[in-house]
Amino acid sequence: MDSGLNQPWWIDLIKALIVINLVMAAFAYCTWLERKLLGRMQLRYGPNRAGPFGLLQPIADLVKLLRKESFFPANAIDLLYIAAPAVACFTALAAFSVIPFGGVWHVGDYVITGWIANVSIGLLLIFALGAIGIYAFLVGGWASESKYSLLGSMRTAAQLVSYEVSLALSVLGVVIMGKSLSLVDIVAEQQATIWFAAPQFVGLLVFFVAGIAETNRPPFDLPEAEQELVAGYHTEYSGMRFGLYSTAEYINMITLSGLAVTLFFGGWGGPWLPGPLWFLLKLGAFIFVFIWLRATLPRLRYDQLMRFGWKVLLPVATLNALVTAILVALL
Repeated sequence: MDSGLNQPWWIDLIKALIVINLVMAAFAYCTWLERKLLGRMQLRYGPNRAGPFGLLQPIADLVKLLRKESFFPANAIDLLYIAAPAVACFTALAAFSVIPFGGVWHVGDYVITGWIANVSIGLLLIFALGAIGIYAFLVGGWASESKYSLLGSMRTAAQLVSYEVSLALSVLGVVIMGKSLSLVDIVAEQQATIWFAAPQFVGLLVFFVAGIAETNRPPFDLPEAEQELVAGYHTEYSGMRFGLYSTAEYINMITLSGLAVTLFFGGWGGPWLPGPLWFLLKLGAFIFVFIWLRATLPRLRYDQLMRFGWKVLLPVATLNALVTAILVALL
């Protein structure tokens, strides 16, 4: 497989524009899909007024956010208050640049690869961008000059840090078996051997649970527990600034789902259908499970959530990595 960067440069630029717009469209219609699925699971309709089957509801939501009055506290630290939502959205989008969605195609004299950039440390890059995203939540809550926002941002940081360690350790087995930190190389290794979901089943479970906590999705949505914190770190945000935080949350969910498909389910690999279509089908299955869990599970208490992260997931992920390293060394 040709794992180098594409030539000429303008093909990369076109792919980047296409991927960004597709991810943004996926985010918009994830909100529609979630409300539709939750409605069906709870025996109600969901969006059904704006357009056929409610398909224009995301457009209506966008217009509402753009037209909504964008107020902010008088004592807010202006630059940081404005920049924090943009940083959260940027890091979520940038993480998708190293996730491969297809193989290699030859079009005339050009070689087009199914990824924007094949970085040798792509997995580390995704985790690094996720760590920067935590600062967006912390800074946004602090810069709002509101005790409710500050409490929400501190709870967010505590949750993300506690589960980020387990998330990183859960993929060590995949890195050992794939012999690389490049996501393209990991997919190639799975296509040459076996999907890592089978030998790394424990790692997959830890990754998925920690990924739910990392994206603040139910039952790990304590940073936005309205009953306790008004709305968490974005209490003082409105209009499109609030919309950027919501966008970042959904894009992080899409990114984590794409990363799970890449690390454990062979990426774009599959019979008969084109590679990108297989990638989208697997991605959609993961997003469905995210939504399904929201409709099914009650929210955990804060002490339960923190105890589960440090005392259950972390030891299990560490043990899984050690066992994988020993088995690979012996075989």
